[in-house]
This record gives sequence, structure tokens and C-alpha cells, in this order.
Amino acid sequence: MSAQVTLLGVRHHGPGSARAVAAALAALQPDAVLIEGPPEADELTALAAEKDMVPPVALLAHVSDDPARAAFWPYAEFSPEWVALRHAADAGVPVRFIDLPAGQSLALPPRGADPDATFPADGASEEGEQGPGVPGGTSGPAPVDPIAELAAAAGHPDPEAWWEDVIEHRTPGADPPPAFGRGYPQVPGCSLAEALEPFAALAEAMAALREHHPVERRDEIREAAMRQQIRAARRAGHQRIAVVCGAWHVPALAVMPTVAHDRALLAELPKKLKTELTWVPWTHRRLSQHTGYGAGIDSPGWYHHLYTTPEQPIARWMTKVAGLLRAEDHPVSSAHVIEAIRLADTLAAMRGRPLPGLTETLDAVRAVMCDGSDLALALVHDRLVVGDALGEVPDDAPAVPLQRDLTRLQRTLRLKPEATGRELVLDLRKDLDAERSRLLHRLRLLGLHWGRPVRDSVQSTGTFRETWQLVWEPEYAVRLVEAGQWGTTVLGAATGKAVADAAGAELTALTELAEHCLLAALPDALPEVMRRLADRAALDTDAGHLATALPALVRTLRYGDVRATDTSALTAVALGLAERLCVALPAACTGLDADGASARRTEIDAVHQAIALLSDTAIGERWAGTLTALAAREPHGGPATGVPGLLRGRAVRLLLDDGRIDTAEAGRRLGLVLSIASGPLDAAGWVEGLVSGGGAMLLHDPALLGLLDTWLCGVPAETFTDLLPILRRTFSSLETGVRHTIGSRVAAGPLSTSVVDSGPDIELDAERADATTPVLALLLGVRQAVIPRQADRRAS
Repeated sequence: MSAQVTLLGVRHHGPGSARAVAAALAALQPDAVLIEGPPEADELTALAAEKDMVPPVALLAHVSDDPARAAFWPYAEFSPEWVALRHAADAGVPVRFIDLPAGQSLALPPRGADPDATFPADGASEEGEQGPGVPGGTSGPAPVDPIAELAAAAGHPDPEAWWEDVIEHRTPGADPPPAFGRGYPQVPGCSLAEALEPFAALAEAMAALREHHPVERRDEIREAAMRQQIRAARRAGHQRIAVVCGAWHVPALAVMPTVAHDRALLAELPKKLKTELTWVPWTHRRLSQHTGYGAGIDSPGWYHHLYTTPEQPIARWMTKVAGLLRAEDHPVSSAHVIEAIRLADTLAAMRGRPLPGLTETLDAVRAVMCDGSDLALALVHDRLVVGDALGEVPDDAPAVPLQRDLTRLQRTLRLKPEATGRELVLDLRKDLDAERSRLLHRLRLLGLHWGRPVRDSVQSTGTFRETWQLVWEPEYAVRLVEAGQWGTTVLGAATGKAVADAAGAELTALTELAEHCLLAALPDALPEVMRRLADRAALDTDAGHLATALPALVRTLRYGDVRATDTSALTAVALGLAERLCVALPAACTGLDADGASARRTEIDAVHQAIALLSDTAIGERWAGTLTALAAREPHGGPATGVPGLLRGRAVRLLLDDGRIDTAEAGRRLGLVLSIASGPLDAAGWVEGLVSGGGAMLLHDPALLGLLDTWLCGVPAETFTDLLPILRRTFSSLETGVRHTIGSRVAAGPLSTSVVDSGPDIELDAERADATTPVLALLLGVRQAVIPRQADRRAS
């Protein structure tokens, strides 16, 4: 540290570091504040003082001509950098960011790449596993974890607990831990020497670590850029300069090499990309994630509480926990709160900690308030330890036109973005709800899944109701920038995206796209999508594609009816698909294995429902003929020559449900399938196709149930083991009441297996039939009286 420059090494997103920076800046009163971050954001620092700027927020930088290449610099209320920003704004002193420019950070290769590789001159890069969300815009994990190294040197197995003990929980006047003085001050107002003492100790520890760990070339270049910015602040005439940066960089900034040395390092950087920066809302949940754009903070809600509640933090935390559990109908009283506080203090004392940390607090909550339940504790962890705080950004922050249009629509439709998931039920007969539905569907087309259907109206009996689950994610800011290439409004962008997607889409994707266009009310995109859909449908010969496309088209027609949209062209396409499917399906069902037959059965069910909704008599008759052909195509020459039993049985069931055949005919077909001429596996598949989806028919027709019972009792033992999974799957799909009733009837005694013959009725000759009775009695070894006369049996 020099007389002009004071280096404040911090832990990013650490409440103890944030309090220490506040105390140091209050004592130092600098005339310039330098912060680790992209220099292009200097023009945005004034927005930090706006009353509408509520952390957590993040700086977003993206390449102008490639919005997908982006980086975030997130800040929470407990972030030291945010504290420095607010101090500079309140004190009216200049504040500058001193890291590498975002245009060069985004051009660097990912962290962890080949250390001997040179930086690409064309700016090409790819994101690492963690993504570019960490301060400095670098990607991938840091090569050294300083906190873990220091904790190991201190003999502590838990780095986070060690950091809390020596930094977060130390108060002025407490017994100083080795090498760290009094720790970070809790409140401003201490002397300058006291305020700077922990920073000096931390800088000494980082210097020792850097002596034993090599520094990556990336960090050396970043530190050269920081030193250049410090020199520029000196040249500007500032006398008291405060530098807030990661503690790892402090030793490199404390000793200034020559200007030529730093310029040589910076000469290795790739060409600077043109970037745009703005502020975007952020969330605590995103801060807690270790991948993507997360910051890797496991407990942002807990950190926020520690920073905003310097007095009695444990007692107030337990009160919050009690309020949450009470709201969820858990019986928690004031006595529970008092006992939990005492237990947390006791655990801290037993473990040799100065104050209860998060571990002791959660252990106490689990034991006292949650009755040992990890389920209730998971609720506390999700809602309080992590939290769902969502920041806010002023309206005058730079934004792309698409973002401004979305913000306008959100206000008009009263749909406020929230990080906490909530359910939204829409009645499409109301104008406001219909407009909300269109907005959510348009955003889904653009890749912004702010709303996800929970119980889609496609799956319900009505089409006037939609249920959505709304959760706003911070990275949607990047998606909006990317979608800006399609238009400046949500409607225009969704239209442009739909037309572009239709150009190279296959038949199935085109039907889904047509459905989305109707749901999103895109009249300018629908004609182009329908034209391409008709062309694809005329050329596609794959029965699977046709079977997948038809139900989607019929759903589109239903949506068009609800939204009063002209769908006559779609109706013609749907009827054409149905005609071609009726011709192609029987051949496409031949020679399938078990998985293929199961998938085809699902398609057949969906097509059957779709054709019923078309309300076209001619196509309905054609489809019935197709099902009849499927039911009759038995594999006489082997499995490859016929339709699997699962599909034949399903065809019979669909014909039976539609009244095309009666139960007598279904019973006759079942009797043929269950004869010894059919293989047991094929017969079991046939039964599964017939019975699944509803077993009440077995109760109304005892003959069918008797046939099944007789066949099952006659299956050989070596084959029964192979049949068991199929049979269990079949009967487990039946309603509980139906299963119980079938079991009761089977247990009651023999079941009738008589099935009405489909052939001509023949009058039996009772006298000739009775003449066989003595012979049958002799063959069976029973007395003749046991077998009644045929005339008596018919009379009974």
C-alpha cells in the first residue's frame, strides 16, 4: 500500500468483506474509487444511486453482432463492489471499473484451456463449464481456492466455517485470531488503522499463497490492466485512491512493475470486440448456482441476513424461520424459537466457534422446529438460506427495443416478473387473459420460457382454460438481446422467428409451429407456415411423421375455434394427412418389436382421438376400415409378416368403443387369440391392447373375463414367467375398483367362458346330445347322475 493508493482485497459476495469495505471507505474518505469490473460500465455507475435500483442486479455485456456471447457481473446488497459503488455515489466521488474491457474478456479462451496456447487473434472463444458469470468476465473455475488453502493451513477441514469464524463473526474488541487482527469490523466508525488491519493481514496471506501457486497468464494480463487504470487515476490528480478487488490480486497490485512490462502483457490480448452493456435484474437463486451464470454462493439469503442484521442476527434469523414454518402450517411457538437459539449457541460453544454459523443454525432448526424432519428443513433452505429475491433496474437503464416493449406489455397486462414460481390460471374468454396467453406463447416462440403450461388445455376437456407456472430467470435478458434480431416488438420478433423456423422445419415441427402461431396470434406468420406445411405433408411418406403431425393439427383447429381464427386451410391439410395415414398405417405396423409396437400404439390412440374431433363422416369410415384391417392382420408366417398382438388388440378395443363391433364379436376374436394356435406372448400383447385404458368391459361381459381366466390358468409354467411383466402392466393400469371387483369374481368360483358364435344359429337335437352322456360319464370316471341331461341344462 502506498500513500496514495489503498488496496482493499475482498471476497466477492461476502457480507464480512462488504462491512469491512464500508468501514474502510468511511474512515479513508477517498477522492476516487476503483472497482474490479469492465471499464465500459463506467457510464452506468450513476444508476447505482437511483432509488429504483434494487439489488441483486448484474452488469450484462454482450457482443453487438453476436448477442449469445455474453457475460454477467452480478452484485448483491452484501457484495463489496456494490457497497463501494453506493459509497462513491453517496459521497459524490468518481468511480471507475479497472478490469479488462468486456470486449476483450469475451474474446479470451475459457479458463482451464491449454496454458501454452496463445490468445486467438480473431476473438474466437467458447464458454467453460461455469460460464462467464464470475467477476472479471472469465469462465471456468479459478485455479486456486484461497479460502480452502488458508483453512487447510490453519488445520480446519471446512473452509466456509473457518472463514465465518475468522472474518464474518469477528467483532471489534474480540480476541484476535492468529494473523488476522480483529477481523472485519461490523460497523463503520472505527479508526483508519483498525479498518485497514484485516486487509493488510489478508494481503500478506495472499502473497504467501501466490509464492507457492503459479499464476495463470489470464490473471497476469488482468492485473496488468488494473495497474494501468491505477496509473491513470494517479495522473488524473487523485490523492486518496481506494481500490476494491479480489484479495488474490492484491499482491500483484501492491508492487508496480514498469509501464513497458504491463504494455507487453496487454499486447497479447486479442482484438477488442464491440460490446454493449446494461444493468439487468438478478436473483439470489442464480447467485447460488455454481454453473452457467451463477456466482457459486451457496447461501445468498443467509449472507443477506448477516449483512442487513448486524445486531442479534441469530435471534432474528430464528424468528424468520418460525414465521415461514407457521405460514406452511407447522406448529412452531415462541418457545421453539427460544430453544432453537439456545441450542445453536450451545452447538457453537461445543464446536469451538465464536458465534453460531449456518451449520449450527440449521442443526438447531432441524432438531427443535422441524422435529428432525429433513423435508421441513429443505423448505427453510430453499426459501431463506437461498431465497427468491429479484432485483429491480430503473426504466432509464439502457435496453434493447424488444426489452422495452416487453416491459410495457408486462405493465399493461399486470404480469410482474417474479423469481418465485407462481401459478397463473387464464380464462381465454376474457380479453385480459387472452392477451396474457398470447404474450406468453409469443415469448415461448422466442425461447423465453417465462411461463410454462402446467395443465395445457390440449390435455383437458375444454379449450377456454390455460394454467401456467411463471418463473422469471435472469438470463432471459440475454435471450431478449438475441431475439432482437427478429424484431423490435414482441409481436414482430415472434413473427419473424416463426417464419425463419418454418423455412427448414420437418413435418412434425411444422405442425407444432402452426399450433404455436395460432396460440400466439401471429396472423402474418401463419400463412407462410401453412404453405410450407401443405408442401411437406404432400411429400412426406413416413407413417410415424403423419401420425405425430395429425393430432397437432387437430389441436390447432380447436385452438383456432376458441380464438375465432380462420382455419379452413388447416382443415384441408388435416383431412389430407388423415387420408394418407389410413393408407400407410397398416403396412407401417408390420414387423415391429415390443418397443416399436408400444410407440405405435400411442400414435394410434392419438390419431383415433384426432379423427373423432375432425367430425368428418367420410374420413371416420376410412379410419374404421383401417382399424379393421389392423385387427385382421395376424402373423401367420411369423412375427415379421403380421401386426403385433398389442396393436391388433388395440384396434379391436377402439372399434368396440366406437360401436363398430359388439362385445360378442370382441369375445369371438379374443377366443381365437387365446387358443393354443397363438403364441402366449402375442396373446398377452393382444390382451394388453384390448384391456388397457379401461377394464369395465370385463365386468359387464363375464364371458370375456372367463376367457381370460381360462387362458391364464392354462399357460405353461415356463411361459408364465415371461408373461408376468406384461400382465402386471396391463392390469395395474385398470381402475382400483375394477381390479378389486375382478379379483372378487375370480375368487368366487369358475367363470363362464361361453361366447356367442358368429356363425349361423343351429338348433341342437337334445335327444342325440343326451345319447352321448353315458359315454362321457365313462370317460370321465364319474357317475352318470353328475352330468345332467342337455335338455335339463338348457332349461336351467
